[in-house]
Amino acid sequence: MEHYIPLKNNVNEISPLTLAFVGDGVYDLMVREYLVSLGNRPVGELNKMKVSLVNCASQSRFSKMILPHLNEKETAVFKRGRNAAPKCTPKNSSVADYHAATGLECLCGYLYLDGQDKRLKEIFSLILHMTFDSEGD
Repeated sequence: MEHYIPLKNNVNEISPLTLAFVGDGVYDLMVREYLVSLGNRPVGELNKMKVSLVNCASQSRFSKMILPHLNEKETAVFKRGRNAAPKCTPKNSSVADYHAATGLECLCGYLYLDGQDKRLKEIFSLILHMTFDSEGD
């Protein structure tokens, strides 16, 4: 993914919640692109499918699945996001799920802003593979 505006600061110096802010949008866009790739559907149906993949509980579950596949730096970024102290509290999920989801979003934001598109796609593909292959069990 090409950046529309060049990053002026070092991605390693950006706060974890700011990385999660970017990662939330990146992850959401990847989910939307994936769903559209499955075929043309009514927008209401697409949104329902999207919500099932973009919520605290799902993102928390996905973070647990990918954690063993992350390298040392990625794990550190994830943990920085997970351990960050957001000012808001979750309405429809547990605090633990909210923190894990923030960690996943932080990682997505970091990889995106660092220009690691290939790795971002690998991790997203891993989430899809582990999620949809395990549903057939």
